[in-house]
Amino acid sequence: MNKKIFKTTSGGKPLIVEIGEVARQTNGSVLVQYGDSVVLSVAVSKEDKTPRDYFPLMVLYQEKLYAAGKIPGGFLRREGRPSEHEILTSRLIDRPLRPLFLEGYNDEVQVINTVLSSDPTASPEMAALFGSSLALHVSDIPFKIPVSAVNIGRINNEFVINPSLEEMAESDLDLIVAGTKDAINMVEASAKEVSEEVMLEALMLAHEEIKKLCQFQEDIRREVGKDKQSPMVSFLDLDVYQLVRAEAYQKLVKTITIKEKLERALAVEKVKAEVLEKFEQQHFFTTIDGNEVYDYESKDNYIKQVKQALEKIEQDEIRRLIIEEKIRPDGRKADEIRPLYSKIDLLPRVHGSALFTRGQTQSLGTTTLGSLGENQIIDGLDPTEETKRFMFHYNFPQFSVGETGRYGAPGRREVGHGALAEKALLQVLPDEDEFPYSIRVVSEILESNGSSSQASICSGTMSLMAAGVPIKAPVAGIAMGLVMDGKKYTILTDILGLEDHFGDMDFKVAGTKEGITALQMDIKIDGITKTILHEALMQAKRGRLEILEHMTSIIAEPRAEVSKYAPKVVMIKINPDKIKEVIGPGGKIITQIIEDCGDVKIDIEQDGRVYIMHQEQKWIDQTIKRIEDLTREVEIGKIYEGKVVRIERFGAFVELWPGTEGLVHISKLAKERVESVESVVAIGDVILVKCIKIDDKGRIDLSRKDAL
Repeated sequence: MNKKIFKTTSGGKPLIVEIGEVARQTNGSVLVQYGDSVVLSVAVSKEDKTPRDYFPLMVLYQEKLYAAGKIPGGFLRREGRPSEHEILTSRLIDRPLRPLFLEGYNDEVQVINTVLSSDPTASPEMAALFGSSLALHVSDIPFKIPVSAVNIGRINNEFVINPSLEEMAESDLDLIVAGTKDAINMVEASAKEVSEEVMLEALMLAHEEIKKLCQFQEDIRREVGKDKQSPMVSFLDLDVYQLVRAEAYQKLVKTITIKEKLERALAVEKVKAEVLEKFEQQHFFTTIDGNEVYDYESKDNYIKQVKQALEKIEQDEIRRLIIEEKIRPDGRKADEIRPLYSKIDLLPRVHGSALFTRGQTQSLGTTTLGSLGENQIIDGLDPTEETKRFMFHYNFPQFSVGETGRYGAPGRREVGHGALAEKALLQVLPDEDEFPYSIRVVSEILESNGSSSQASICSGTMSLMAAGVPIKAPVAGIAMGLVMDGKKYTILTDILGLEDHFGDMDFKVAGTKEGITALQMDIKIDGITKTILHEALMQAKRGRLEILEHMTSIIAEPRAEVSKYAPKVVMIKINPDKIKEVIGPGGKIITQIIEDCGDVKIDIEQDGRVYIMHQEQKWIDQTIKRIEDLTREVEIGKIYEGKVVRIERFGAFVELWPGTEGLVHISKLAKERVESVESVVAIGDVILVKCIKIDDKGRIDLSRKDAL
C-alpha cells in the first residue's frame, strides 16, 4: 500500500488529501479532509464504443447521516432516495466538471462523492467539488484541467472565504464560485439585494483562492497522477461535413431566421430529414461486383456523422449571425427583451395566482398559505435547519414545448430551477413574526422557449403579492447568454432556447431594483473573464429593471389582506412554563379546544409563541380566549370581575376565569361586619374582587371590600 498525504489550507482551515489507501479499484480516488469534514471522492470510467451524441457523465453527492451523528428518519431508519440538497449539490459539482472533459470523449464516467464526516464549520460540499476534480485529475480519465470552488460570504461588509454555518447566518451573501486557474466557469449565489459591483468583487476574490487550489491539484498530480487514456474520440469526419454542407447549407440558412419557434423547428427538421434520407441512399454504400460495400464502419456511425454535420452547420450559422451581423434567430437586438404580458387572479379559489408571459415562455405562478405546522421537515446534515417555511416548486410538463414525454416525479432540472427561484424570493419574504404562515409557490410552465426559471421568479413574485404576502420588494429574473469566437463575443439579453443550446453561457440574474438576490451561471467553454462578467451583470440589470416596471404595472404592491379563501393566522405569546397547561395530560386539553373551536389549527413553539389558524375569525377569537384563560396569571393588587361558584360558612369561592378561582373570606366581603356569606352574595353573582395574596401553594386570596 503506497499511501500519500498532501496538505494545504483554504479559508483559514486545513485541507488534507490522502491517496492510495482506500477505494483502490477505481480509476481515481481521494479522501479529502477539510476541517473535520471528510469526503471520499472517486471517479470510474467504462469504455463503450456505442455511437452516441452525448457524454454519459453521472455525478453523485451523497450524505451519510452518521457523518453528523444522526439516525435517519422514516420507518426503515436508513438513507433512501436523495434529498433535495444532495440533488442540488450533485448538480453543483457536475456543472463545472462537464465542460472540462476531452471533446468527443463519450465513454461512461461516474463521479461519486460520499460524506463520511460533517463539520458545520467546514463545508463538505466544497470538499466534494474539490475531491471530484482531483479524483478525475489524478486518474487516467481524459479530464483536461483541474477545477476548484470556494464559498464566499459577506459579514459587516467584509468578505469571508468558506464561512461556517454560524457565520453564514450573519452574511448578506452566499456565493459559490468554481473555476480553473485561468477563468471562472460556474457561479451559484443568493444575496440580500447585493449590488453588481459587490458581486463582481466577490467573484474576483473567489477566483484568487481557486487559483491556489488548482495549483495544489497540479502539484498532487505531478507526484501520483496516472497516464491519461488515449480513447477512441468521436470527431466529425471533414469529408462528410463538406458533402453535407454543400447539400444542406442554403436550405438550412432559410429556416434559421424563421421567428416563430415551432414553425422554425419543423422547417429545420424537415430539411434535416430530407438531407439525411438522400445521403443514406447516395453515400452509405456502393455496389461492387453486385455486392453492397459499406463506405463507413457501420450504418449507425455513418448516420451519426451526417446528423453531426447538420447540427454543426446550423450551430455555426446561428453563431455567425449573432457575432458578425448581430442578428438573433427571432430578429431582436442583443439587449432586447421579448414582448411581455401578465395578469393576476386567474384562479378564483387559489390564495394568489399570476400569469407571466415573455415571448413564447409562459409561467403560471400560484401561492398557497398554510400553518407553520405545515413547514417542510428537513432530514440532513445541517444542524441549523430542521424545517423549511418557504417552498418553491417548478414543474415542466412536456406539452410546454409541444412534445410528448415522461410524467412522474420531478427530475434534477426541475428541482434545480425551483431551488434557484426559491433563493431569489426568500430574500424578500417577511419573517415569521410579521407573517406567521408557511408559504408554497408553484410555477407551472405552460409554454417554453428559454428562460423558464426566470419567468417562474416573475410569476411567483406577482402571485405572492396577489396573495397578500408583504414582500419587501418585487423580484424579477432574466437569463443572459454569450456567443464567443476568439476575442469576438456578443452578450445576449433574455435568451431563447436555441441561443442557450448553441451558445456558450447561461447566466441567470434575479433581483429587485436595489440589487441581486440570486445568481447562477453555467458555461460550455473553459471560462470567462472579468470584463465579460461585468458587461453581463450590467446588461442584466437594465433588463431586470425593465421587467420590474412591467410587473409593477400589473400589481404595484402586495395586497393589504390575504385572500378570503386563505386561512387567517394570529400569533399570541404565553409563558413557556404554561405550555403544559394548554396541552394537558396526553394532549387532552388542546384536543378539546380544537374540537370546540371549529377544528382550529394550533402550533405551539418552545419559546411560548402560539400560532392559531382558521378560515373564520370567530373561531380564532374563541381559541385565543380559551388559551388566555388557561395561561393567564393572577397579579396581586389587580381588580378582577369574577363569578361566585361556591359558598362556605367562612367565605365565597369566586371563579376569575375557567380553571382559576380564589377565596373571598367572610371578613373581606364588605366594609361593614357580615353575619353570613349568603346575606351579601349568592351562587352565580358576578362581583368585583381584588387579589390581595397568593400563598406558596398557589392559593389565591381575594377581597370584595378592597375592590369596592
